Amino acid sequence: MKRLLTGTAAVAAATLGYAAGIERRRFTLRTAELPVLARDARPLRVLHVSDLHMLPGHTAKQRWVASLAELEPDLVVNTGDNLSHAAAVPAVLRALGPLLDFPGLFIFGSNDYFGPKPKNPARYLFESEENRKHIHGPPLPWQDLRAVFIERGWHDLTHTRETITVAGQRLVVAGVDDPHLHYDRYSEIAGKPDADAALRLGITHSPEPRVLDPFASDGYDLVLAGHTHGGQLRVPGIGALVTNCELDRSRARGASRWGSDMWLHVSAGLGTSPFAPVRFACPPEASLLTLVPRGSTSADQAGESRFNAGIGVR
Repeated sequence: MKRLLTGTAAVAAATLGYAAGIERRRFTLRTAELPVLARDARPLRVLHVSDLHMLPGHTAKQRWVASLAELEPDLVVNTGDNLSHAAAVPAVLRALGPLLDFPGLFIFGSNDYFGPKPKNPARYLFESEENRKHIHGPPLPWQDLRAVFIERGWHDLTHTRETITVAGQRLVVAGVDDPHLHYDRYSEIAGKPDADAALRLGITHSPEPRVLDPFASDGYDLVLAGHTHGGQLRVPGIGALVTNCELDRSRARGASRWGSDMWLHVSAGLGTSPFAPVRFACPPEASLLTLVPRGSTSADQAGESRFNAGIGVR
């Protein structure tokens, strides 16, 4: 029995060491092909970044995110939770600065508005509204981040619907404020988007079904979201244990269909709370999504995706 307990403790310690010391720094590029464009549209390459949870000292993360500019995407979409510290705005801009040269869209999440606070991580193992209730930390300087993003040409889609041109193609794009904080007001963007657009794209931080359903009903082709961290701790063969929202665990990361016509892509994100700096079977990620016309590829079967792990962009 003593040997068993000793062995169990050693395995637990090694797992924790890996989750905290190795995997949370194993920055990974996910790639996927999604059939969401109009049938006569040309493919678009969209870089989806989310949940940086940046601290000033996260220099390796800053370098890796900045290197994603080598991918030369047609569009960058940032689905929030950039900050984890009041002094982290310069660090976020060092990371995202090279990407601001490309067309971009953004909304904010709870950890743009408020800093993290210590909490019992076990509370997330029990799915209930009370356990998911957000505990506000100190206010964060999200307005400074917004000002730079807008100055560099990115579009703030907080309760906004716009028509933009990307790579010579017309897109309808819309977003809501963070549903995790109950800041969302879908009624402000409700209505059928232009059916003749090459793509009708929605963005939200937390992929709450109460937001996804009206996007689908209004005829959007694709919604991008973050927030879940992919579960952050995943059990091989089982997947995510929690999503920290009403989304089912099978959709905690990656692409899936929402209804008959809309696709959902959830990023597992690039960071963690500084008070729970661990990941297991769920490396930090950004996603390069190749959007193709509907009916033109095996991606219709989908969400087919792959990981390219490592510090460099492959």
